[in-house]
Amino acid sequence: MTLHADEFANDPRVAQAKRLIADALAEHQRKLTGIRAADPTLKQSYDDTIKRFGELRGGSLYYPYLGSGFGKGALVELADGSVKFDFITGIGVHAFGHSHPGLIEALLDAAIQDTVMQGNLQQNRECVALAQTLVDTASRKGAAIKHCFLSSSGAMANENALKLILQKKSPANRILAFEHAFAGRSLALSQITDKPAYRAGLPQTLSVDYVPFFDADHARESTARAVEVLKSHLARFPKQHAAMHMELIIGEGGYLPGDRAFFVALIETLKNAGIAIFVDEIQTFGRTTEPFAFQHFGVDSFVDVVTVGKLTQVCATLFTADYKPQPGLVSQTFTGSTSSIFAARYILDTLLNGGYFGKGGRIARLSTRFVERLKSIAQRHPDRLRGPFGAGAMVAMTVLDGSEATSKKFLHALFAAGVIGFIAGENPSRVRFLIPFAAVADEDIDAVCAMIDRTLGSMASS
Repeated sequence: MTLHADEFANDPRVAQAKRLIADALAEHQRKLTGIRAADPTLKQSYDDTIKRFGELRGGSLYYPYLGSGFGKGALVELADGSVKFDFITGIGVHAFGHSHPGLIEALLDAAIQDTVMQGNLQQNRECVALAQTLVDTASRKGAAIKHCFLSSSGAMANENALKLILQKKSPANRILAFEHAFAGRSLALSQITDKPAYRAGLPQTLSVDYVPFFDADHARESTARAVEVLKSHLARFPKQHAAMHMELIIGEGGYLPGDRAFFVALIETLKNAGIAIFVDEIQTFGRTTEPFAFQHFGVDSFVDVVTVGKLTQVCATLFTADYKPQPGLVSQTFTGSTSSIFAARYILDTLLNGGYFGKGGRIARLSTRFVERLKSIAQRHPDRLRGPFGAGAMVAMTVLDGSEATSKKFLHALFAAGVIGFIAGENPSRVRFLIPFAAVADEDIDAVCAMIDRTLGSMASS
């Protein structure tokens, strides 16, 4: 028997409609050739809309950014008619850039499905395929990952991870995390996130103890210090810690990569104490030489629970058989929109089969190009730029005096010039970029670096 769904999806009229849309997309994308200033005739209405949106949401936007809904690779068109290079990609969500032809085709396939959303009681075939791909990818180098629970956001994936672990380790209820960690902004996750401003006025829902992160300039000393602090926490609160939340590359804290020997030293102590290893890959997934950062650092055999999100569109909590939850612990009305699930499948298939990973993969080559050009600026003007820092498609730099005010001033000047980045870390603050690695061209990297150089020069001279 042939399913009606398959007959519909394979109907020649549907295929023809998709071809027409692809042709129209290509025709209109040819008009986007680089950055463009805003249309003066749209400025007043655009500014009024930005202001009204800020009032509606209860706080102004970081940038005066409202997209038109159209772009081409790393270029995005705003509703004021301007065109900019998007090098922050929604803080890591849009690794495939804007108006990606392959993604649009996947979304058209999703648009003709029977429901807008999928979730509790109502999931279609593509959810099974997506979960299987994530488990297979996570376990391909020896990790014992067996299960995958899909969810609609990174925060929800991390919340589910905490629930799995806390149930398994009850009555232990304390959490360990790295200094400068970022786990999310929910009631529980804001306790792990090492930024007091993000939990101001909120009740304490978790007890969290922090461990210093790796310092590449003092590798042995920082490793010894971290183990010492960890053991101090364990001695002070014996058998009370359920898990350690680990970002293997600190994200919001300034793009600080760790080191395998550092992680192993901590993990051995944690495992001896029966503490779960919870690796947060909401930002790092798909951005290093391997699909997972835990594979990049070679700690596959140690992980218990892993979360992914951002560029995957649908987020997920992956876990070993030991952390399989009791009935009723995790459930959601929404796994995600049907379009996000179709997009996730397309993205994973493209990344896993498109030559993106490995030391000579596309991500590594783009990172090298970006880093080398930023280093050239730093060598010529060490008073203007320090770094770059980070790993893979996660790149950061410190500009001028490294203060938050200067970093924000630079970012807004760069935005006006036609490049979108964002801020990370404190003391010093850093300017960070998340390369749209599945859509960016080599010449885009060069153009962005030239604008960074010019913007730094303008600020330094002023």
